[in-house]
Amino acid sequence: MKNFISFNLKALNKGLVSILVIVCMMISLVGCNSSEATNNSSSDGKDGGKEITLEFQQWWGVELPDGVLQEIVDGFTDETGIKVKLLSNPYADTKTQIAAGAAAGTMADVVGLDGSWVYDFAKQGSIANLTELMKEDGYDDSQLSDQVKVDGNTYMIPVVNFAYPMYVNLDILKEAGIKEVPKTWSEFTEATKKISSSTKKAGWAIPMSTESPSGIQNNFMSWLWASGGSMLNEGKPALKKNEDLTSTVEFVKELFDSGVVAKGAYAMKEADMVEEFTNGRVAFMTDSLAHLTTIKKEAPNLNFDFMPVPVKDGYSGKSGMDVANWGIGVAENSKHKKEAMKLVEYLMSPEVNAKIAVYANAFPGNSKAEPDYSAADDLFNEAYELYKNSYAVNEFTGLPTSEELMRSFDEQLQLYLDGDTKSATKMLTETQKIWEDAFK
Repeated sequence: MKNFISFNLKALNKGLVSILVIVCMMISLVGCNSSEATNNSSSDGKDGGKEITLEFQQWWGVELPDGVLQEIVDGFTDETGIKVKLLSNPYADTKTQIAAGAAAGTMADVVGLDGSWVYDFAKQGSIANLTELMKEDGYDDSQLSDQVKVDGNTYMIPVVNFAYPMYVNLDILKEAGIKEVPKTWSEFTEATKKISSSTKKAGWAIPMSTESPSGIQNNFMSWLWASGGSMLNEGKPALKKNEDLTSTVEFVKELFDSGVVAKGAYAMKEADMVEEFTNGRVAFMTDSLAHLTTIKKEAPNLNFDFMPVPVKDGYSGKSGMDVANWGIGVAENSKHKKEAMKLVEYLMSPEVNAKIAVYANAFPGNSKAEPDYSAADDLFNEAYELYKNSYAVNEFTGLPTSEELMRSFDEQLQLYLDGDTKSATKMLTETQKIWEDAFK
C-alpha cells in the first residue's frame, strides 16, 4: 500500500511538471506573437490590435482650400491604415493651443510649427528629436530643402516655403532711364539715386517699426543672405568681426544717407511698405510672394516684376533667398512617434509635397518635388525659377526669442543710421552682447 501511494505521488508530480512546461510554452508563444504585432503596428495601423489615430494640430487646414488637407491625410490612411484626426484652427489659436499642450505634456502627436517656436519647445523637451527618428526609420534627409536644428539636432522640417523675392516697379525704372535691373550693390545704389533725383519717388523701402521688427529678417538680412553671408556661427551669434555683415550694415547706411529710402522707415510696418509699392511710390522692395495676388487685385495696371536681391560686388556664389515656412514636428509625449514620423515622411514625399505647395501657393520643402504651377500667375512662375536658383534661408528660424533678437538689432541699427553710434563695428559689437544674453 505504501509503495502504491509513493508511485502515484511520483506520477502526479511528473504530470504537474508536464502541464507547467506546456503552459510556459504557450505563454512564450503568446509573448512572441504580441511582440510581432507591436513591431508591425506601423504597417497595419494597429497597436496591440487597436487602431492607431494620430492627432495633427496645425493652422494649414484653415488656409488651404476647403477639404484639401483632409484629402491628403486620407491618402496616408489608405496607404498605412493609420488614421489622422485634424485639429485645424487659425494661426494665433493654434500657437496658443500648442504652447498650452507643450506645458501640460498633452501636445498632439504631430504639430505644425513656426520656426520661432522651435528653440523653446526643444529646450523644454516638448518636441521630439527628428534626427533620431529619421535615423531609426532609415529616412534619406538629403531630399529636404532645409531642417531647423537646435544643438545640432533637427526638431522641425519645413513642409512648404513662402519666398521673399525683390519686387521692382518697371515703370519707375523706365521713367528714370534705367534699362536693366541692378544685379550688384553698386548698381542698386546708382539706380536708386537716379530714381530719387529724376522721379522724386523712393528707390527702396524697408519697414523698421520696432513694434513689428520682421523687417530686419526679411528686408535687411536678405541682403546678407543673398551674398552668401551669415549672422551665425554653429548656431550662435556671430555679429562682431563679421566682415560680410559689417559691409551690409554700411551699405544700408549709404542708402539712407543718399536719401533714396522711403520716408518714415522707423515707423513703417510690412503692410505700409506694400501699400507704398502698390501705389507706385517706391521702385524696389523685398516682400513675401504671398502678397502677389493682393497687389495685382488692388493695382491691376501696376507694371512690376520680380528680381533677385542684388549681391555684394565681386560675389559669384549661389544666393540665399529669405523664406518663411510651414514647419512640422512630432510631440515628445506622443505614444506613437514611429507612426507620427511616417506621417511627416508622407507629407514630405515628392508627390504629396508638390500637391501641398500648389494649393498653398508656396514652394516645396522636398527638393525632388515637381509642383504643377501651370495654372498659376506668370509672375509666380518667375519667382519659382528665382527660388530654384537660390537656397532657402532664414537664420532667425529656431533661435531663442527670435522676435526680440530682431527688435534689438533694429534698435541698434537705428542708432547707427542716426549717427548716435559712430561705426558699424561698434553697432554690431553692442548688438552681439544683447544677443548673447538670449543664448545663455
